[in-house]
Amino acid sequence: MSQSEVGLETSPSTAEVIHLTDFDTALGSFSLASTPEGVVRCSLPGERQIHVRRWLRQHLPGLPLEEGRGRNGPAVRAVQDFLGGRRRELDLPLDLRGTPFQLDVWRTLRSVDYGETIAYGELAALAGHPGADRACGVAAGANPLPLFVPCHRVVAADGSLGGFTGSLPLKQKLLRLENGPFSLRN
Repeated sequence: MSQSEVGLETSPSTAEVIHLTDFDTALGSFSLASTPEGVVRCSLPGERQIHVRRWLRQHLPGLPLEEGRGRNGPAVRAVQDFLGGRRRELDLPLDLRGTPFQLDVWRTLRSVDYGETIAYGELAALAGHPGADRACGVAAGANPLPLFVPCHRVVAADGSLGGFTGSLPLKQKLLRLENGPFSLRN
């Protein structure tokens, strides 16, 4: 496991501070949280900030929260550049927190190239869990870092979009963004 990927098996330091930043993009409002290890949580438009705060309390209990741009400036710019078509990779340090199974799925999702898609069955096999298509779909849906861990790139075996926590129209916009000139307002 790289230093930029931390799982539940690692307990957070009491010296950690969570930085939480809200920002706007052409797609809508996002919330982004980070620890000293890296980006730990990113919302999608339409997700209420209360859900982000609840997730942070559940996965990083007792850690102080600082609001504002703080150390999140580079990650905010990276997301804005990605959504603006000026950046293809969100290769910043991440602080992934999940079960070992989820971490397997999320690491595999990070290997799916910009503009490419992967079927749930292929994702399961590449993650080391052949036949666990549905469980991989559930893990993708629990992904705390959409865009950074590109769960929008997972499609059904027949190429249809399947599910997406952020909404199917949002998934469609993200896939179109990665596959050629496109306005996020379409």
